[in-house]
Amino acid sequence: MDLVPALEEPLKKVLGPATAKVMAEHLGLHTVGDLLHHYPRRYEERGQLTHLADLPMDEHVTVVAQVADARLHSFASAKAPRGKGQRLEVTITDGSGRLQLVFFGAGVHKPHKELLPGTRAMFAGKVSVFNRRLQLAHPAYELLKGDAEEAVDTWAGALIPMYPATAKLESWKVGKAVQTVLPSAQEALDPLPDSLREGRGLVSLPEALLKIHRPHTKADIAAARDRLKWDEAFVLQVALARRRYADAQLPAVPRSAAPDGLLAAFDDRLPFTLTEGQQKVSREIFDDLATDHPMHRLLQGEVGSGKTMVALRAMLAVVDAGGQAAMLAPTEVLAQQHHRSVTEMMGELAEGGMLGGTEHATKVVLLTGSMGAAARRQALLDLVTGEAGIVIGTHALIEDKVQFHDLGLVVVDEQHRFGVEQRDALRGKGKQPPHLLVMTATPIPRTVAMTVFGDLDTSVLDQLPAGRSPIASHVVPASDKPHFLARTWERVREEVSQGHQAYVVCPRIGDEEDDPRAAKKKSPEDDAEKRPPLAVLDMAAQLAGGPLQGLKVEVLHGRMQPDDKDAVMRRFAAGETDVLVATTVIEVGVNVPNATVMVILDADRFGVSQLHQLRGRVGRGSAPGLCLLVSEMPEASPARQRLNAVAATLDGFELSRIDLEQRREGDVLGQAQSGARTSLRVLAVIEDEEIIAEAREEAAALVAADPDLTGLPGLRTALDALLDEEREQYLEKG
Repeated sequence: MDLVPALEEPLKKVLGPATAKVMAEHLGLHTVGDLLHHYPRRYEERGQLTHLADLPMDEHVTVVAQVADARLHSFASAKAPRGKGQRLEVTITDGSGRLQLVFFGAGVHKPHKELLPGTRAMFAGKVSVFNRRLQLAHPAYELLKGDAEEAVDTWAGALIPMYPATAKLESWKVGKAVQTVLPSAQEALDPLPDSLREGRGLVSLPEALLKIHRPHTKADIAAARDRLKWDEAFVLQVALARRRYADAQLPAVPRSAAPDGLLAAFDDRLPFTLTEGQQKVSREIFDDLATDHPMHRLLQGEVGSGKTMVALRAMLAVVDAGGQAAMLAPTEVLAQQHHRSVTEMMGELAEGGMLGGTEHATKVVLLTGSMGAAARRQALLDLVTGEAGIVIGTHALIEDKVQFHDLGLVVVDEQHRFGVEQRDALRGKGKQPPHLLVMTATPIPRTVAMTVFGDLDTSVLDQLPAGRSPIASHVVPASDKPHFLARTWERVREEVSQGHQAYVVCPRIGDEEDDPRAAKKKSPEDDAEKRPPLAVLDMAAQLAGGPLQGLKVEVLHGRMQPDDKDAVMRRFAAGETDVLVATTVIEVGVNVPNATVMVILDADRFGVSQLHQLRGRVGRGSAPGLCLLVSEMPEASPARQRLNAVAATLDGFELSRIDLEQRREGDVLGQAQSGARTSLRVLAVIEDEEIIAEAREEAAALVAADPDLTGLPGLRTALDALLDEEREQYLEKG
C-alpha cells in the first residue's frame, strides 16, 4: 500500500541505482512503500541460532553461528602448479550441528583475517555437499560484533529480521536498506478507520511497520502482524464490498418462470427427482433472477453434483420470461459436450420452430470458432431474431459480430479459465446488464470464496445425485513396485472385458519440438523428475503395441483439429473406443457413464484439485469407478504425500484446503491473471479465516454507510494501491 509521496519515492533515489535495480528485478520492489511492506520472513534470536542440523540442500540459506576453527591449506592445481593454491576451511557451529565453509584463491585473505575462532557472524550461501559433508562455498558473511558503530545500530535489538532475499541480495543487505527507509514509516497514512482500530485494540500503521522491521520482543512482532493482517483483509474486503454495492445499483430486467411454461414442461419430463441440494440452490437462483438488479452468483459443486442441471433450469426460466441465455464453456470439446447433453435433456423442447417441437419449445444453438460459415450464419441469425432462446459456445460468443435479441442470463462454466475482459464483453451484449451465474467444479474453501469471489453470492452443491457410484482411488508406486504397474494394465483389460471403457491421462502431448525447458528438472526430489513427463502420443503407441494390445486405443489432446476431437469424443461416448489416452482436455465436463477406470500417469505432475477433477470423469454410471495414480516418486517425498491425500478422500473441499496449504496462497487475487505483485503478505487465507470473515462484515457496514469513503483518505489511497489498474479491472468485471 504505497501510501503518500514519501512512500512513493523511487528506491533508486534513496538506496543508489545498483541496489535499487536488484530490488526491482529480483524482488519486485520499486518504491520506499514497497520496501516497507517487504516484511521479514522470520526472526533469528541472538542467543538461539538456526539449526545447522536442518539445512535444506541446494537452497540459499542464512545462518547465524560461531566460528569453531579456521585452517588455511595449500594445494597444487592447474592454476597454481607449485602448491601455491590456497584453501581456507572454516568450521562453524550453532550447538545443533557443524557446517564447513570454504574459500579459495584470492578470496581467502579477508575471511582468514576476520573469521577467527569464537567470532559470531551471519553467513549466507547455497548449501552443497562435498565429501559427504554439507558445506557453503564462498558464503557472504556479516560479523556480529558490537564495536563498529554501524553494526551496533543495524543489529540493535535482540531479534534479527530475516528477509525474503535472493542470491544477488542477502537478507542483511535487504535489512540495511529497510533501516535506511524506516523513518518514512511515520508518514504512512492509516487505511483503517479509527473506530475499527481502537475497537479491536490494533496499533497504528506507522507503529506496526516499525515493530515488524525492528522488533524488541516477540510481542512486538505479534502486534505488528495482527495489525498488518487486518490491513490486507480489510482493504481487500472494502474493494469487494464496493463492487457488490455498485452491482446492486445497476438495473436489470427481472426474469421469473411462467407457471406453465418451458421450465414446467421440462420438469415434467425429468425421469428423476432433483436432489434437495439442487432444489435449494435453484430456489436461491430463481429468487435472484426475479429481482431488478443483476444476479451475481457463484455455484460451486463437486464433480458430478448436477450443476449443469441447475444451470439449465435457470436458463429455461429466463427463456420463459422472454429473455435469452448464453452458456460460456472454456473449450470447444466442452461446448459441444454441453450442447449435446442440454439438447438430450430437453428432447423436443429444444426443437423450437421445427417439426416435432412442442408449443413451449425453444431453439438451442451451438457457436464455436471452428463451425462452418453456413452453420455459423444461421446460429447468428437465430440469436439476433430471438429464435434461439439458449446459446452454448466458447469465447466465439464474445466477438463483436454476435448480437442478441434480449440477453437475460450469462452462465460461465469453469470461470477460472476465463479472462475477465471476456466475461465483461459478454455482459455488455445485454440491453441492460444480464444476470450472471458462474459455475466451478473446483471446490473452494469458504475463506477463498470470500477473498477471490467476494463480490459474488455463493451457492454450494455438495450432494451427489442418486445412482452415482463410489470411486476407489489408489497410488501405484511404479518404481518401488513395478508389478503394481503391470497389474494396472491388467485391471484396464478386465474392465474392458466387462464392457466398460478406460481413460489414460498423460501430462504432455508428445509432438513438441525438443524444448529444453520441458526436460529441465523441477525439483531435486528424485531422478523421476529428471526425465520429461510422459506423453500421450508415445504412451498410446506403447500401450497399443504392448499391455493393451488388441484393444481399441485412441488419442485426444488440445492440438487436434476441433472436428477430429469431436469425432474421437463421439466414438468414445458411443462405446466404439476401449481406451482413450488423453491430456487434461478431459478434465472438465466430459460425461461418459460407461467409463469406469482412469489411469493417471506421472500423477505427481498434476495439482491436487486437477487430480480430483480428472477422477470425477469415472464412476458416472451405475458401475463403480476406479482411479489409479501412477508415480515414480519415492515414498517419503512431498509429491507422494500429496497423491496419498487425493487417494484418501473424495471430499473436494477437504482436498482444496490441502492443496492451498501446500501451495501457499500466492496471490489470491492472482485469479485476476494479474502480473502485479502479491497483495497478501501476512494474511494466510486458511489460517486467518476469522479475520477475513470479520473484515467482510466491517467492510460491508462501512460501504453501506459511506460508499464513497469520503471521510477516509488513507483507505482510499490504500485501495488505489491495491487496485492498480489490472486489479481494478478484475474487480470491475468480476
